[in-house]
Amino acid sequence: MVASTIFDEFVDFIASKNPKELLSFKPSSKANERYELLVQKEKTEGLSITERKELDNYEVLEFIMRRAKTKARLILAV
Repeated sequence: MVASTIFDEFVDFIASKNPKELLSFKPSSKANERYELLVQKEKTEGLSITERKELDNYEVLEFIMRRAKTKARLILAV
């Protein structure tokens, strides 16, 4: 597959470095708690601009990690 976006290039890069280690990665409980807090706050009272950017960053990283883990599984399956 030819990488077509910067996301694809980054996913290919991180997935190829150490696929097994990548698959075992999980965010810390502190990071998970912060994410859940932001999601809940967004639903109930709204977020500040800074919090909105933080939540957006979490969501972009989640997107990248899901794609990278999928790519890592493909690498290990070969």
